[in-house]
Amino acid sequence: MKKISLVLFLLIFAAVLAGCGTKDKKDTTNQQNNTVNENTQDNKEDTKEDANVDNNDTGNNNTAEKKKIVVGASVTPHAEILEVAKGILAKKGYELEIVEYSDYVQPNLALDYGDLDANYFQHQPYLDNFNEERGLDLVSVAKIHYEPFGLYPGKTKKIEDLKDGALIAVPNDGTNEARALLLLEAQGLIKLKEGAGMDATITDIVENPKNLEIIEIEAAQLARSLQDVDMAVINGNYAIQAGLNVSKDAVAVEAQDSLAAETYANIVAVRRGDEDREEIKALVEALMSDEVRDFIESTYEGAVVPKF
Repeated sequence: MKKISLVLFLLIFAAVLAGCGTKDKKDTTNQQNNTVNENTQDNKEDTKEDANVDNNDTGNNNTAEKKKIVVGASVTPHAEILEVAKGILAKKGYELEIVEYSDYVQPNLALDYGDLDANYFQHQPYLDNFNEERGLDLVSVAKIHYEPFGLYPGKTKKIEDLKDGALIAVPNDGTNEARALLLLEAQGLIKLKEGAGMDATITDIVENPKNLEIIEIEAAQLARSLQDVDMAVINGNYAIQAGLNVSKDAVAVEAQDSLAAETYANIVAVRRGDEDREEIKALVEALMSDEVRDFIESTYEGAVVPKF
């Protein structure tokens, strides 16, 4: 009996030891597996990070970032001309962004604020007047084109048919108004005070044989006013925008060799100090290219004339 009890005790003790050994072995194996998994995961993360760095480096090397030039412009013809220059600039590594404006005030204010690198919509007398009135310091870097002013028929179709007291609309901003009055004077409709020239205003009219009623309207609205007035003197760009052709529709046009043609050439304006920036030089070069010249001459048929 004592032998049987001893044998059972030894068998149970051996079984317990075997169980403990198996558990320890499993724990050790699990710890080893966890360590391997952690190391493998760390290696994967390191490899992923290295790959991202390599990809970023490769992207930076393969994608050359273009320099952006932001230019404000009237819709017609300035923005259209800039579209031609856009392709030329792209080949030289520049991205041209064109911001369109429908008035003559915001493009200069935006340029002064720094929202634009340049603008292209105005002539030198207008810029000079704007600088003086607003206390700005914007300068011209190039003359690009000239847009002949035209006297367009509204209710009255011919100059000789204008009746006493006929209504004539002109631009309401100083320099463009003077230009309109000079055109009316050239047609014998009015006479201006001697020496008034480019500074002429309605108050400088000294002779008005037909007692014309000359009203001032914002330049962008002149074409729309034709149905309400006998005639209107309209800026070249706004005439084009309204579907008017100065060589076909106007009853009188500024001569291309006139003082107005030289004085009122449309310019590229920038902030003083930016004249020699590489981006500005590239912009001017593109605008004065043969491609742009050909586009202007073939598209506008005399309504826009290159000045380079």
